Amino acid sequence: MSAHALSGTAAIERALARARKAGAADADAMLVESRSLSARVRNTEVDFVTQARERLLGLRVFVSKPGGLATGTASTSDLAPETIDRLADDAVALARATAPDASAGLPDGDFATDAPDLGLFDPADRDVAAEARIDDARRSEAAARALDPRIVNSEGSSASSEFRELSYGNTRGFLSRYESASHSLFAEPLARQNGSMQRDYWLTAARRLDGLEDAAAVGRRAAERALRRLDAKPVPTCEVPVIFEPLVARSLLGHLVGCLSGGAIYRESSFLAGKIGQRIASELVTVIDDGRMHGGLGSRPFDGEGQATRRNVVLENGTLRSYFLDTYSARKLGMHSTGSAARGAGGSPAPSSTNLWLEPGKLSAEEIVRRTPRGLLVTELIGMGFNPVTGDYSRGAAGLWIEEGRVVHAVEEITIAGHLGEMLDAIDLVGSDLLWAGATAAPTVRIAQMTVAGSGS
Repeated sequence: MSAHALSGTAAIERALARARKAGAADADAMLVESRSLSARVRNTEVDFVTQARERLLGLRVFVSKPGGLATGTASTSDLAPETIDRLADDAVALARATAPDASAGLPDGDFATDAPDLGLFDPADRDVAAEARIDDARRSEAAARALDPRIVNSEGSSASSEFRELSYGNTRGFLSRYESASHSLFAEPLARQNGSMQRDYWLTAARRLDGLEDAAAVGRRAAERALRRLDAKPVPTCEVPVIFEPLVARSLLGHLVGCLSGGAIYRESSFLAGKIGQRIASELVTVIDDGRMHGGLGSRPFDGEGQATRRNVVLENGTLRSYFLDTYSARKLGMHSTGSAARGAGGSPAPSSTNLWLEPGKLSAEEIVRRTPRGLLVTELIGMGFNPVTGDYSRGAAGLWIEEGRVVHAVEEITIAGHLGEMLDAIDLVGSDLLWAGATAAPTVRIAQMTVAGSGS
């Protein structure tokens, strides 16, 4: 930061004041300052170590025109007063050249008034040394190699830590900030047997370093997953129950968020548009989004528009209760924001999830397999074959084949296909093994029937 640079709140206050002076009816500004550290170890060698600092101030302005407000955005990493003044002037000039929109503008109220302790970081972690994270990666790699001689190589174990300070303010009188951190460890070993090579992974992520799984355990778990994929055999095309383990089951929630985002709803580009209050999934399916879960990787005291975050019930026993809405999409739909606005400092808000999960059931993953006479346990999904407009779903996959309630061999080069709405409705077993490895979590789930396209009939 230069000697003339302003501090976080001072930079925001100057940007907002200059925007009003330049002719903006309203404005908001976000400043994100971050410091990150990442390292990757492959086998015994350090592949890379990177450390970075970033800072970005983003300003969004609204200019009154007949028919609504016109919007302009601009950003800078230079917090010198004269640069901030130019930023505001440029943003207002951009807005003057933009068409008005009746739904544009800041929220009318409901700004966060509290500052709860959400457990977003541990101050003691700020001084974590690069050597400590390199050691985590080394221990992960060593544990993977030591587990079995068939673990012959690795794509590496990667450790990362990031610390962020986010400040946000607007011309409606809201100004606040919070600090957060995130740490992770990811291992991806390679196994070989009978000329076949397979890879798999495991990861752990948390707000605090002491919340991570032990590094050696991460390496061993990744190695076990790679080993179980060896000697994969083909399966014929068939319709069978398909079990999604937690790491892949959470992708179903990701597709659901895309279909329930306010933008997709008001544009009618989602097959779930207009279905609030209707049953769209099995009664076993309850989905929660909670922006204030203590220690959650998606937690924050306020959203990208200063609205208080909250707990939203998205699906309740299969019935759709809520969309994901920011102020703009809520106005387009004649509804209210759900505190779901997400944004980077240099962009505009858009609805997103925070901490999202599918409520777990009471069965162990092993019991779900035992209750499956014949079917597929999916351990990896490949490609992006999902259409939110129609709900059609088709993904490349790999996994484990089940006969008579037990895993008999690995499977690869298959495709699973269906319709997301029908898949959600056909969830007939839900596991107790809810897994948090990010901001979205799910337990093991079984879909009663899907098409598995294999080697033939």
